[in-house]
Amino acid sequence: MDPSAPDSLNDLLDTLAGQLVWKIGKDELGDELIVRVGYASSAPHFARLPRLRAASDADVQAALQRGEYVVEWVE
Repeated sequence: MDPSAPDSLNDLLDTLAGQLVWKIGKDELGDELIVRVGYASSAPHFARLPRLRAASDADVQAALQRGEYVVEWVE
């Protein structure tokens, strides 16, 4: 959390983070890093999306440094 942010904002972000689920991996057809995020109530919808391959910490770090990643909101 940002120590300069008001406590109420940090509390709100903590609450929101507790309601989110995410999956990080590589596209099954390529090396594009995909980050899928959604509310916990949307968890069943993750299973209907194309499968993601495992991505190592090094893969994630490299993709972030290159700015080569996609964030998908799952409803």
